[in-house]
Amino acid sequence: MKPTKPLKIFILEDDLWYGTMLEHYLSLNPDYQVSRFETEKAFFQQLHEQPDVVTLDYALAEGDADGSKVLKKIKERYPETEVIIISGQDQITTAVELLKSGAFDYIVKDEDTKDRLWNVLLHLQEIKGLKKEVEQLKNELKKNYDFSKVIIGQSDSIQKVFALIEKATKTNITVSLTGETGTGKEMVAKAIHYNSSRHKYPFVAINVAAIPPDLLESELFGHEKGAFTSAQSKRIGKFEEANKGTLFLDEIAEMDIHLQAKLLRVLQEREITRIGGNAVIPIDVRIIVATHRNLLKEVQEKKFREDLYYRLLGLPIELPPLRERDNDYLILAKHFIQSFCSDNRLTLKTLTPESIAKLKQYDYPGNIRELKSIIELAVVMSESDLIYPSDINIESNDQIGNLLFKETSLKEYEKQIIQYFLNKYNQDVIAVSKKLDIGKSTIYRMMQRGELIK
Repeated sequence: MKPTKPLKIFILEDDLWYGTMLEHYLSLNPDYQVSRFETEKAFFQQLHEQPDVVTLDYALAEGDADGSKVLKKIKERYPETEVIIISGQDQITTAVELLKSGAFDYIVKDEDTKDRLWNVLLHLQEIKGLKKEVEQLKNELKKNYDFSKVIIGQSDSIQKVFALIEKATKTNITVSLTGETGTGKEMVAKAIHYNSSRHKYPFVAINVAAIPPDLLESELFGHEKGAFTSAQSKRIGKFEEANKGTLFLDEIAEMDIHLQAKLLRVLQEREITRIGGNAVIPIDVRIIVATHRNLLKEVQEKKFREDLYYRLLGLPIELPPLRERDNDYLILAKHFIQSFCSDNRLTLKTLTPESIAKLKQYDYPGNIRELKSIIELAVVMSESDLIYPSDINIESNDQIGNLLFKETSLKEYEKQIIQYFLNKYNQDVIAVSKKLDIGKSTIYRMMQRGELIK
């Protein structure tokens, strides 16, 4: 990978002939900017130029200078500068110590030194290019999560959310997000992370409801090899994975009450211990939690620990449902049309006034996620540059109400309502059980008895 600017290399070598030879050889590469120094004093006078790489003679003749001391001084001042030790001694213990102290490589002076150095520099050049590319991608990611562009809308209710997000980005306060399914809680969590001081470090998300309770502890805290029967190797947990960054715990209300106690301790002590291990591992993680439930109600019903609730409350941000966001549905719909047409290389399509009226009348129980799905399907179904009401496949708000006009049993009403929501949520039993506040096992039993269609 060719760098955008020359690789700046300093050679510190007190042997005039050898240093001149290295300088000439490395200067043959037009991508290298090479400077040679014979004394430590002259070298450090120019070190403020911050070279990318230093080749360092381990056995300098000047005073009591040696490679290890010079290496230490370089890394203390400019830790990003890589140091390659060139030595006339072939001592493994010395090489290991220098590598532990931060040297990038250790090369012994012999007939192959030039070629080895050339290859090491090419490798370093590639690494630095990759690091720069990663940094650029991170900066682009931060731009992509400009919350005023990612979270689309102009309603008063969403503007209040913007104001709270901005406050959240300025500190490391824990953030608790609440709102119905599909209101964009994870998008808000990412916007907070990528606009905060932690944006260069990982954003790690985990959906508590999607992981069986007996596996969640290992997922969060990790485990050592042999900690339990299936632990064939060591595993790093999400807390370690998110170190210095942000850990997003989605559907936190679904966490088992016993695991809540362990989570509380981790948040208080800022350290974890992997399952089956004894080592205490310090962590520096920002926590953002989300739930569609009323956590305070869960506390009152003894389903959620009160002490953990207050530890996680931090800055509360409630995301309004789409039906309470005025005309944001139309702004979002136009955005989804533009995005879908662009991604699929389609001619940009437009909603007719009648289609806009149809969209306005709907309540969007699935919120933004449901609107996105409806719009993308409408674009596909449209036969022209216009999207007509017939292209928009949404259920009438009266469908459930119309059931009441049929004289049938309460059991039959129950089956039809559950079937309606199963169809709406693509057979997602967990989502339907939460929406209707019924047990998952109840739905599964009805499926097994043939009362519901999968």
